[in-house]
Amino acid sequence: MKRILLPAGGAILATGLLAAGLAGSATAAAPDNWAYDTMAKDAPAAIDVARFWLAANEHTNNLAKATPYSWETKATSKLKVSGGYNPDTKATTVAPIGEEKKTASKTKNVNLPKTIGKVYFVDSDGDLKYCSGTSIQGKYKNLVATAGHCVYDEGKNASVMDNWVFVPGAYQTKAPFGVYVGKTAYTHYDYSVYEDNDRDYAFVTVYNGIQIGGGTAKPVSKSDWDKYEGVKDFKTVEVSKEEYEKGKLDPAKTDYYDIDPGTAAEKTGPDYPGAVVEKVEVTEDAYKAAKVGKGNGYKFGEPITEMVTKAEWQAYNGKGKKWKDASGGNYLITHYYVQAWYKPAKDTKYLRTDFFIVEGFIKDVGRLGDNVGGQGVAWNQKTGSKVFVFGYPADAHPDGHKAYTGVTPKWCYGTTSGKTYASAAYKAEEHIALKCAMTPGANGAPWLIKYSNAKRLGYVNGVTSLFHDQDGNNRYDYSSSPYFDSETGDVYKAAEKNWSGSLK
Repeated sequence: MKRILLPAGGAILATGLLAAGLAGSATAAAPDNWAYDTMAKDAPAAIDVARFWLAANEHTNNLAKATPYSWETKATSKLKVSGGYNPDTKATTVAPIGEEKKTASKTKNVNLPKTIGKVYFVDSDGDLKYCSGTSIQGKYKNLVATAGHCVYDEGKNASVMDNWVFVPGAYQTKAPFGVYVGKTAYTHYDYSVYEDNDRDYAFVTVYNGIQIGGGTAKPVSKSDWDKYEGVKDFKTVEVSKEEYEKGKLDPAKTDYYDIDPGTAAEKTGPDYPGAVVEKVEVTEDAYKAAKVGKGNGYKFGEPITEMVTKAEWQAYNGKGKKWKDASGGNYLITHYYVQAWYKPAKDTKYLRTDFFIVEGFIKDVGRLGDNVGGQGVAWNQKTGSKVFVFGYPADAHPDGHKAYTGVTPKWCYGTTSGKTYASAAYKAEEHIALKCAMTPGANGAPWLIKYSNAKRLGYVNGVTSLFHDQDGNNRYDYSSSPYFDSETGDVYKAAEKNWSGSLK
C-alpha cells in the first residue's frame, strides 16, 4: 500500500485538509512532530489480513514462512561515542496494565512477559517478514510498540508494510492469544519524512484479536479447494491398490490419488542409519580371505555344517562348488557366508488425499491488553539504567554463525550507555546502546526498565533499532535504541487515545 503521510497540527491546516480523520483534533495546540498512516481500514479488511496469515496451505500457514526482517545489509561500523543525553523535559512514566497487582513472590529465573511477540508483515519486495514488539498500556488496551522500520518500509517506494499483524506469544505456526491486525501506525514525523533513525520507533493501534475457532471442516472437491482462499486443510491416507486403480479412472477424482513407488534394497555401508545386513554364501577360499568385523564382504559368523542325504550332497556338489565332505559315511555340506549391507527396501504405497475447507472460523477474542496485559511506557529517563530486552533473534551473525532460531523469545540484561552513540551510515546521532548479542528478528524488541520478574511488567524505554559489531570480530555485540524523549511521548499520546474497533 502506498504511504499517504498525514502529519499532525499545522501541516494539515496549511494544506486546508480537515482534521476529522485524525484521532484527536489537529488544532494549533496539537503537537506537530508525529504522523499517522492507515493500515487495515476496517473490520472486513482486518479479517482478510488475518486470513492471509492463518490460512493453511500445505499443512502450514504464512506465520511459519516468515523470515527475520534484516533492513541492514551488514553490521554497522564501530559507533562513535559522544556526551550523554540530557532529557528535554521532566521524566514521565505511564503505568503498565496490571501494575496495581502486588505480589511478594520472588524467583531467580527470568520470567518472559506475555506481552512480547512477533510483528509480521509483507515488505515492498513481497517477502513475508517479522520483527519483535510488545503490547503496551493505552486508553483502549489496543497498542503495540516496535521499531519504526518494522512498520514503515523505507526507500523509493516508501509505504507502510502490508498485512501488518502482531502475534503475542508467537511460536512456529501458533498464535495462542490471537492475531491482532494493525489499524493505524503512528511514527515521528522526522522518521516518516527523513528516515531519521534517532526516531526509529512506532506505536500501532490494533483491532481485537482474531483466532481460528468454532469452525467445521467441510469435505470439498480438489478444484473447489484450489479456488478457496480461506482456511483449508488436507489429509493423506493409505488405500488399497484396487481403490487406487479405480480412483485414477474417475476424471472427477484422479487428482485425489497418488502413488509412493517405494524403493528396492540398495547396497550401502554398515554406518548408514537403519542399514540391515544380509548373508551371502561364498566359497571356502573367499570366506577364509574375508576380514573379521563389520562391513561388506566381511565374515558373517562361523561356517555352518549340515547333514544331508546322498542325493542332496550330489546335487549340491554338482553345482561345481568345492563344499563336500562324506567322512564317516555321512554326507555333509559346509556353508560359508559374508556380510552384505543394504538400505531397507520400501514397499509401494497407494495414497488418497482428502480436501477440506474450514467454515465459520473467525472468532473475536477481545482486546490485546485484556488478553496479555501491557507494558508501561517511560520517556526522559536517565541513561545508565538497568534494562531487560526481550525479542525473537533469528538471523546469523555477519560471520555466518547462527546462534538463534527465532522460534522462542530470548533476552538480554545490562546497563544502558551513559554516552550517546552515533552511526552516520544509518542516520543515527543520539542512540543509547546496550551490550547484547541478539541478531535481526529482535529488531523492535522492547527495552524495559524497572522490570518486575514476578509481575512480568516494566516500562518500555526504548526499542532495538540497530545491531553493531563494536569489537570488529564480525559478530553483533551491541544493540542500540533511540532515546525516548518528550517527542516520543507526543507520538505515544497521539496513538494511545484511539480505539481501533472490534470485528463486529
